[in-house]
Amino acid sequence: MRVYGDSRSGNCYKLQLLLHHLGRTVEWVEVDVLSGYTRSDEFLALNPTGQVPLLALDDGRTLSQSNAILHYLAAGTPWVPADPWEHAKMLEWQNFEQYSHEPNIAVARFIQTFLKMPAARRAEHAALQDAGHRALAVMQKHLHGTPYFGGQEMTLADISLYAYTHVADEGGFDLGAYPAIQRWLADMSAHPRHLPMQRTAAKPR
Repeated sequence: MRVYGDSRSGNCYKLQLLLHHLGRTVEWVEVDVLSGYTRSDEFLALNPTGQVPLLALDDGRTLSQSNAILHYLAAGTPWVPADPWEHAKMLEWQNFEQYSHEPNIAVARFIQTFLKMPAARRAEHAALQDAGHRALAVMQKHLHGTPYFGGQEMTLADISLYAYTHVADEGGFDLGAYPAIQRWLADMSAHPRHLPMQRTAAKPR
């Protein structure tokens, strides 16, 4: 298998983190999302949406969208609960991540850290703060009563939410008011199979 991804991206880091927990290796093709390569004919032939991460199988099949790839890689492992209710709750949190969390925290981080706060996007960055803090407040409330988003054990929901939450400060979010989130982040990073995010792209396309 081959994965095209930018290691600085939380959506791509999700896959690196899960693969490390699973003890699996894939061929990683580093793609700088700012280089324009994802809009090239070569890449669009693989993924017409022009997005990473992208999983490419040896038989030519491809799969995009980070959470979909997580599910493919983790099928049949404890990261995907077998109980239907627990499975559905995991999906609920992954949908929350994609619709309420990532569009605010990840985009604010992109504007601040990748684009260096251009004047044309400062108002957008400011607006994202309120929505991002609302998402963090929901997470804080939930984590008051449970160690992980999947309950007593880590699931793919934790992988999905960890990716951008642990670098939320790079988007202007102060996590000091969220002690339960800070505890959860510490527990995630203390796992013996944890893999830190790579903050600079390595040999990008």
